[in-house]
Amino acid sequence: MDGNNETKTIHYYDEGAAATAATPGTSSSSNGNNGKLRFTEDVENPGKFIFTMPRPPTFDNFEDERRHRKQRLVAAFRVFAKLGLDEGVAGHLTCRDPELTDHFWVNPFGLSFSCLTIKDLILVDEKGTVVQGNSALNAAAFVIHSKIHAARPDAIAACHSHSMHGKAFSSLGVPLLPITQDACIFYEHHAVFPGFNGVVADEVEGARMAETLGDSRKALILQNHGLLTVGKSVDEAAFWFIALDRCCRAQLLAMAAGEPRCISHQVALESRDTVGSTLAGWFSFQPYYQQITKEQPDILEVDDEDGKIHY
Repeated sequence: MDGNNETKTIHYYDEGAAATAATPGTSSSSNGNNGKLRFTEDVENPGKFIFTMPRPPTFDNFEDERRHRKQRLVAAFRVFAKLGLDEGVAGHLTCRDPELTDHFWVNPFGLSFSCLTIKDLILVDEKGTVVQGNSALNAAAFVIHSKIHAARPDAIAACHSHSMHGKAFSSLGVPLLPITQDACIFYEHHAVFPGFNGVVADEVEGARMAETLGDSRKALILQNHGLLTVGKSVDEAAFWFIALDRCCRAQLLAMAAGEPRCISHQVALESRDTVGSTLAGWFSFQPYYQQITKEQPDILEVDDEDGKIHY
C-alpha cells in the first residue's frame, strides 16, 4: 500500500484563507499519514498560495483494498450515528467491490448504524442477490444504489439517509444556494430529484435518480425524502453527505432570519474547485475517522478474512 508521497496542487484564491491555515513555507502533520501539508507562495500569481496534501492510499491487491473500503464504510456508519444522521431502519451506505465491480457492500436491513461491524456488511450483486452474508437486504437500498453504481462507474461509494436537516430542506424542492464557502462545494454540482412517489420500491425510480444525478454531480436532494451523495472513495461520499446536511441547516437558518446574500458565480466556482474536489472531500473526512476510531477502536479490529469473498 502506498500513497503517502503522492500530492496534488490546489490553489487558494483567498490569501486570507490560506494564511489562516498555515504560514507559507511551513508544514504540518497530515493527520496520521507520513505525507506533509505544505504551503508555498504561488510565484506566478502574486498574493495567492499553493498547498499540497497527501492522497488516499493505493493497493496492489483486491483483498487489501476490499478490507480498506469495508473498514472505512463501517467508520462512516458510526460517524453518521454519532452525528444523528440516521433514522431508525432508513438509510443505506454502500461501497463498490474492487474486484467484482458490479457488486456492492451494504448495511443489513434493520441493524443500527451505531452497532454495525465489518463482519455485518453484506455483498449484493447486480440482481439484488445477497452473495455474502446472511442478513436481509433493504429493497430500497438495492433499487437506489444498484442504479447509481451502474450509471456511475466512478462512484466507489454512495450515501443516503433521512437526516433531519436534509429532509426538512428537501421539502422545499429547491437547490442549495451558494451562501457559504461550504455550500460552494455543491455549487452547480448537485440537483433536485423532483416529486415524491412513495417508498422507493421499483427499479424505474432508482434509474430516474441515477439519471438526475448525471455523470458528474456529487449529490441529489430528493424532494420530500432526504439526501444522497456519491464519491470516488467512501471517505469522500461520507463527507459530502455530512457537509450537505449541514449546508441545508445553514440555509434554513439563514432563510428564517432574512434573505441570504449569495456568493458570486465566479467566486463560487473557484471555491468549489478548491473545497469541492475529490481530494478535498477525502481529506475532509479524516478528522471524523480519527475521532471515531479513537472513541470506538473496535472499528480497527479487522483480519485477513475481511478482505476475502466467500460464496
